Amino acid sequence: MAEELRLNYDSDRATRYAELLPQLRALAAGEPDRIANLANVAAAIRQAFGFFWVGFYLVDGDELVLGPFQGDIACTRIARGRGVCGTAWLEARSQLVADVDAFPGHIACASASRSEVVVPIFKAGEIIGVLDIDSDQADDFSAIDVEGLEAICAWLGEIL
Repeated sequence: MAEELRLNYDSDRATRYAELLPQLRALAAGEPDRIANLANVAAAIRQAFGFFWVGFYLVDGDELVLGPFQGDIACTRIARGRGVCGTAWLEARSQLVADVDAFPGHIACASASRSEVVVPIFKAGEIIGVLDIDSDQADDFSAIDVEGLEAICAWLGEIL
């Protein structure tokens, strides 16, 4: 596959997620390096939807450590249970936050962030990392995003 996305940018998000996943699979086919694959996935999601920040935090002991991302500089380490990412890890479930200022313990890595979605990545039943996406728009994410991102993260859990 050529390193270019072919998406209908006039379509709704559900359609774009459906178009994106097979292209991500093709892009990662035959590439064993997890950093390369995570970097391309972060870039592709940001390109597909124009989100403010898209990146991964990877489990390292009792912390999440910043991995590949697209956007402004970010927090490097997050404790389990802290902020939206740490909560997703602790609770082992996706977090959909319409207003980050209303989320108890939100970590403000970027003051422009208004809403956030975080999806855990499971491998063999264990969380190995999370996909973190921030928007500079309040209430920018919905169940459609969670469903599309959970499908991407389920696939990542298979290949990482």
